[in-house]
Amino acid sequence: MLGGPRPAIQARPTAAVLDVVIPVHNEEVDLGPCVRRLHAHLSAHFPYPFQITVADNASVDDTLKVADGLAAELPGVEVLHLDAKGRGRALSAAWSASSAPVLAYMDVDLSTDLAALLPLVAPLISGHSDLAIGTRLARTSRVVRGTKREVISRAYNLLLRGALAARFSDAQCGFKAIRADVATELLPVVRDTGWFFDTELLVLAQRAGLRIHEVPVDWVDDPDSRVDIVATALADLRGVGRLGRALLTGTLPLADLRAQLGRAPLTAPRAQPLAGPGGTPLTGPGARPGTALPGQVPAGLPRQLARFAAVGVASTLAYLLLFVATRGMLGAQPANLLALLLTAVANTAANRRLTFGISGRRHAARHHAQGLLAFALGLALTSGALAVLHLVSAVPARPVELAVLVAANLAATVLRFVLLRLGMHHRRT
Repeated sequence: MLGGPRPAIQARPTAAVLDVVIPVHNEEVDLGPCVRRLHAHLSAHFPYPFQITVADNASVDDTLKVADGLAAELPGVEVLHLDAKGRGRALSAAWSASSAPVLAYMDVDLSTDLAALLPLVAPLISGHSDLAIGTRLARTSRVVRGTKREVISRAYNLLLRGALAARFSDAQCGFKAIRADVATELLPVVRDTGWFFDTELLVLAQRAGLRIHEVPVDWVDDPDSRVDIVATALADLRGVGRLGRALLTGTLPLADLRAQLGRAPLTAPRAQPLAGPGGTPLTGPGARPGTALPGQVPAGLPRQLARFAAVGVASTLAYLLLFVATRGMLGAQPANLLALLLTAVANTAANRRLTFGISGRRHAARHHAQGLLAFALGLALTSGALAVLHLVSAVPARPVELAVLVAANLAATVLRFVLLRLGMHHRRT
């Protein structure tokens, strides 16, 4: 399967192509209207046979009774009951028991507009993608929700990008789908049984080289949501820590998953030999792909400069915020040292990945050593600039102090780029 496209799913007349799972816990009031509305939408707009599975996880009200009534009333509605609570547990059990080739789930409140359901699963049916998620954070998404939830959602997804190198935009939108053959391999590796289940599944899929399709959605917050935001946030943070440790220690079978499921990188076209005067092909070192001729800009340099500049701007802003936050407690020089050290480590890691395209741990120690050398030079420049400024003025104005630091950091940035490019550019994996 590695490198090859997924086969398109062939619909059989009586077999469900799509199984939409609705995990519920004590939802006796909302379950009936939700399932009837979803069933009517699928009957009118979905061109393949479908099934709706109500996964009741340890409800103590009449949810299970309502679900059984819906199964008797509507064709294609099934019920699964679990004695233990947990959304991730319910999804894993329902997906594992399903015979449909495409599996999806959505929250019982139907906050997501159902018009996005067919665009969500179509790339999985065709074989183009392996997982699909609805995203509330795309520019074309239309979302109605309170400021508190908006801030928490965006902060959480930023945390995932920084801590787990996530490349998907919205981990927690309750509107996702997966191919059953992919779920068979991924679900045994996912440990979380609660709300972090989605995030863990997506991170593992990304690391295994699977394609994740994103669909902008229209989403209206449910004001009667019973989710405990604080408890869920703490559980998610614990999940991030656990998954991050597992990725760092290499305890996850990612190599096996990638070998079974991953899509291999595309093969670049063969580069044509560079031509000399009269069209004669160049030979020797000058003819290597990516090598610049005299007077030309080195290959890849403009793109590297642009990405390095973007990382540098972010690092400088972080440095200034840290300096301002700690200056009053520590003093100018110690605050400068702390802010520069913290941002230097993050800067090197970001440039390895984003500017020079290096992934994995090979040569990582060497690259961070070069980053620390650049840090030492930057510290010398900024500390020297501060010392000179304080000689000129015993109590300089804060804007002047920050301006001097920005100028010194610009000089240090040029040195950092030269050092990192020399160390990383020719060792790209």
